[in-house]
Amino acid sequence: MTIYQKLAREIAENHQKMGRSFIQGILGGQGTGKTTLAASVSAILEQMGYRTACLSLDDLYKTYCDRMILLQQDSRLIWRGPPGTHDVELGLAVLDEIRNSHNNNPQNPITIPRFDKSLHNGAGDRSNPEIIPHIDILLFEGWFVGVRPIDAAAFNNPPPPIITVSDKTFARDINRELTHYLPLWERIDNLIVLYPQDYRYSVQWRKQAEHQMKATGKPGMTDMQIEEFVNYFWRALHPELFIKPLISLPEYVNLVIEINADHSFGKIHREYPNA
Repeated sequence: MTIYQKLAREIAENHQKMGRSFIQGILGGQGTGKTTLAASVSAILEQMGYRTACLSLDDLYKTYCDRMILLQQDSRLIWRGPPGTHDVELGLAVLDEIRNSHNNNPQNPITIPRFDKSLHNGAGDRSNPEIIPHIDILLFEGWFVGVRPIDAAAFNNPPPPIITVSDKTFARDINRELTHYLPLWERIDNLIVLYPQDYRYSVQWRKQAEHQMKATGKPGMTDMQIEEFVNYFWRALHPELFIKPLISLPEYVNLVIEINADHSFGKIHREYPNA
């Protein structure tokens, strides 16, 4: 039995115990395979007879116009992705609709927002939503799904690339933005964390992906651009500050799956030791 099959069986059992639509959170940084895991588990659950859907945190981005306004207000938000660039109210509406769907007429469809990253020359925008008749299990994945604010004192002596005064100010501001996401995390019934043995694998994985893409003739980032891109997100939510402490908190995290350098799965923990 594969890990995907084991997870699907466990999620199905949790859904049955819950007695309503079940929301499974999946937290994983760049290259950890969170999207693949969600899609694979969803396909298996469908074969088991459950109606499932996948929702990415990316699907909750603010519209292109709203993000352009946001960029004018805060020039540091040069990339979509950090806390503050999502429509949290939209996410709450979707998750509440799914959680309450067992009380509604099954003929009332559920609207799942979708985001097209190719629009506006790669800046991305909302696309046509997906209409689903009913959802038993939602797989909700993203690079900081379930991540919680930390003590601001952690930024007094943070790890690189949070180095300058402006870096520390940015990190503190993003940390405060996380508080707006807590109501979203409260709607999650269960959280799986995909945890790289070394968070710096993300740079290596991103370079591999870009090199493969450019080998097909498509444009891509240089290695230097990739490093700056990844560093930007580490300045926003550094894995050592936000993910490492989280995985040792069983009140928030139900399962931790280690990810090896070659993207394969490593050890699986119900309670992560020595975090």
